[in-house]
This record gives sequence, structure tokens and C-alpha cells, in this order.
Amino acid sequence: MWRCGLHDLRTHAGVTLIAAARSASLLAERFDDDRPLDRAGWDDVQRVAPALLPLGVAELRYCSPSPRSRATGDALGFAPLAQPALRDCDMGRRRGLTLGEVTVREPAAVDAWLSDPRSAPHGGESLHAFISRVGGRLDTRPVGDGARVLAVAEPAVVRAALTYGLKAPPSTYWNIDVRPLSTVTLTGHGGRWNLRLDAPGGTP
Repeated sequence: MWRCGLHDLRTHAGVTLIAAARSASLLAERFDDDRPLDRAGWDDVQRVAPALLPLGVAELRYCSPSPRSRATGDALGFAPLAQPALRDCDMGRRRGLTLGEVTVREPAAVDAWLSDPRSAPHGGESLHAFISRVGGRLDTRPVGDGARVLAVAEPAVVRAALTYGLKAPPSTYWNIDVRPLSTVTLTGHGGRWNLRLDAPGGTP
């Protein structure tokens, strides 16, 4: 187990994030995708279920409101409660398009979006606003409540949470690779978060 930070993390409760299973191949992923799990995604869930099921002991279980996040949580037996604050980034008019399609249509706007975290040329949510919104959900957790929290979320939401939790610059978001059904735990509260990587099936 690798821990980041100088605090005694045993004194803090954790928020374990599980990335939702896939709804398409990586090359076919679309912005703000609302498609359900594909067959490969279902097979992946069944394959990793024995390792992830122990995480269901968390007292609070949430998920992104997307179909694949709900389906992933339900397939694992977590019965998570959908949280609007954990929704994927609002991509405005780019919703449903792939990055390749958008790049062909408006290359200059894509460059601006990738280089400036406060830009939103698509008419939706800027990267800065997205990270802040997800981070705000983390920080609203009551201090010292002691309850373990589990959230099945879109990979983009997990990336945003890690960027916020580590107080990294927004550009770090683009350098975090979150694979479907991977897990990570943020330990701490109220703006002071530490990253903890667990073995499969580990508890917060």
C-alpha cells in the first residue's frame, strides 16, 4: 500500500471510488456518454466482482447518475444512490461525440479547451468548474462522521476527484489514466485529502 501525505491516515475515514465498467471501447468513447454497459463491460464486472464485493460493507454507497455507473453498482450488489454532483462533465454541444469527431469539426476550440481549464467553448462546463463541483461533493462530507463511503463513478469523475484531492493544478487531470473498474481511496475530510492505493478488495 502506498500512502501520500504526513498525517496518520488511520484517524480519517475514507471515500473509495470505483470507476464504472465500460460502455464502449476506448476509441469509441463519447463525451457525456449515456449509453449502458456493453457486453464486454458486463463480463468485466463479473470477472472482478469477487475482489470488489467486500467494498460493499461501506455504510454510504453512491454512484454517478449515468446508466453505466448505476448498472455497475447494481451488478456488484451495492444498490448505490445516484448523486447529481457526481455526474460527468457537462459537454454542451459536444455531448455524444468522440474527441476525434470534435477535433475535426472545431480544432481551435479543442486546443483552447485542452490548454485553458476555465474555457468552455462547447457551451457546457469548464474543466475548472467540473473539478470544483466534484471536489465540493467530497468536502461536504461531515467531519468525523466515521462512516465509510463508496462511490461508483464515471472515470472522468474519478480523475476530477483525484486532481482536487491532491490539490494538483487542473492540467494534472489530463495525465491521470483511470481504467474501468479500477479503485482508489481518498482519505481525509474538508479540503485535506490524501491518496491511498489499495489491493483489490481492500477496505477504506
